[in-house]
Amino acid sequence: QLVESGGGLVQAGGSLRLSCAAPGRTSGRYFMGWFRQAPGKDREFVAAITFSSSSTVYADSVKGRFTISRDNDKKMVYLQMDSLNPSDTAVYFCAAGPRYKWADAMVKATYEDWGQGTQVTVSS
Repeated sequence: QLVESGGGLVQAGGSLRLSCAAPGRTSGRYFMGWFRQAPGKDREFVAAITFSSSSTVYADSVKGRFTISRDNDKKMVYLQMDSLNPSDTAVYFCAAGPRYKWADAMVKATYEDWGQGTQVTVSS
């Protein structure tokens, strides 16, 4: 069970930090990712991180603005979002993928488990 939190309403240029509680998914068998889905659009990849945090990958649209991290002791995954703009408005989802599929971390179908999502709204 993955549970996201931390979403909300923020002005353009602001920051938010999303959290994902991931008990049972913060073992070495999984990498973790964040996706987002805007109204009327497909769910798209945002960022992913390996168990050891040694590797991360980001969508071009968020590179340099968003940072993914994880705390395995606390069984948590985070997404720090800075310099937000209205195009970042979406429901953000946390997801877990099997470690042997890291090469496909940007692919939605790779992931085995999903949270319910948290709404992020960026006003102009």
